[in-house]
Amino acid sequence: MPTNGSDRPETDFPRGVGAPATRALAAAGYPRLDQLADVPAAELAALHGVGPKALRVLGEALAERGRSLG
Repeated sequence: MPTNGSDRPETDFPRGVGAPATRALAAAGYPRLDQLADVPAAELAALHGVGPKALRVLGEALAERGRSLG
């Protein structure tokens, strides 16, 4: 998986999503924000490193695109 010179994989997630959540989402097959649309929030929350803040930030970013978590 490509990286940007740090321990964070290349993604288009908003800055408020921390590195642990970014790594967990990318490892689970979600390296792009649009891929999270309609994915149940509970499924994402079950990933180690994805907490309430990451879910809130991702949900807000999706809402800006007219999409939402499942």
